[in-house]
Amino acid sequence: MAKITNSNVFEDLDFDASESADLALRAYLMSEIRKFIKKNDLTQMRAAGFFGVPQPKISYINNGKIAKISSDYLIGLLAKTGGDFRYSFSQPTKKQAAKRLSAFKQRNPYERTTRN
Repeated sequence: MAKITNSNVFEDLDFDASESADLALRAYLMSEIRKFIKKNDLTQMRAAGFFGVPQPKISYINNGKIAKISSDYLIGLLAKTGGDFRYSFSQPTKKQAAKRLSAFKQRNPYERTTRN
């Protein structure tokens, strides 16, 4: 039976929270670059020229080779398009935070807790 994800598909694939967030960000950034390339009818060679990168990098993006390109690199490419960046982070619900904190406490039973 298929599992439906309610959050980050990379977490569902058992990547840790940090890595899954980075992978999700890279996937999103790659999709935005692909949209730009398609919207402007660019070939891989013309896109490479526009972005000032080797053509294989555009091929990696078009083919979703997420492990080949960093978030920083993708952000740099998107900045060249002149588009607007919008940043967002949603705080976890109490239930989500409690689940993460519980898992942390189980892994670190001797961790002292302090209140600020």
